[in-house]
Amino acid sequence: MLNSEAIDVLARAYHAAEKSSQRTRAGSVLHPGFSIEDAYAVQRRCVEIKISEGNTVRGRKIGLTSRAMQRATNMAEPDYGALMADMFYESGAAIPIARFVQPRIECELGFVIGKRLKGPNCTIFDVLSATEYVVPCLEIVDGRTHRIDPETKQQRGVLDSIADNAAAGAVIVGGLPARPLEVDLRWVAALCHRNGTIEESGVAAAVLNHPANGVAWLANKLSSFDVGLEPGEFVLAGSFTGMVEARAGDTFHVDYHSLGSITCHFA
Repeated sequence: MLNSEAIDVLARAYHAAEKSSQRTRAGSVLHPGFSIEDAYAVQRRCVEIKISEGNTVRGRKIGLTSRAMQRATNMAEPDYGALMADMFYESGAAIPIARFVQPRIECELGFVIGKRLKGPNCTIFDVLSATEYVVPCLEIVDGRTHRIDPETKQQRGVLDSIADNAAAGAVIVGGLPARPLEVDLRWVAALCHRNGTIEESGVAAAVLNHPANGVAWLANKLSSFDVGLEPGEFVLAGSFTGMVEARAGDTFHVDYHSLGSITCHFA
């Protein structure tokens, strides 16, 4: 595993890239043998830096929850990152596109935790019991590393995304909140319109057969650090649509049927 100095240097580079909306070199390029333990260590250090600057952790995001994405990235399980307080927008917001490097939209469900949830052995039933409500969300995914390294021409990998806070950019929350047992969450659907044209659609069962399974996985994963999901935390359960690029001037309208809709404009 990388030593603490190397982890700190990488974390500060990722953090600087996010603040300047510029790309940086990937950890796997700079450190042959870069491991998943290294990636999460860099992520944790970057979160510590943000907290030291006055930001706070508001929740977590889960990624790579669909089998298609896991096959594409050669990963056998999801990944996770931190959602900071300054990442949240409400439906109807004008999103400053200059904040991001290459923003892309995904459709998801957010779980607001009502009772402490801690693994190991956390199940979907524990998640449903502990969740205060579920609400439609859009995640803005944004990678801050070079896709192709300018010097080595090496492609970035999924571990670089994990180190880059699982490519978390921002969250747009809207629609209608629902109690988790009042709706069959597997069949929550989304129609994602960009400038009046449907670009993506999907149903929430694509997230590990049920979006609450992603939250259970996260609670069990965090238990190895003696960390639980606390009341009030906001958890993005994972995307059930493909990504849609967001460009300056784009307006999105995402219809979640009985759970309402979300709109936003990239200025």
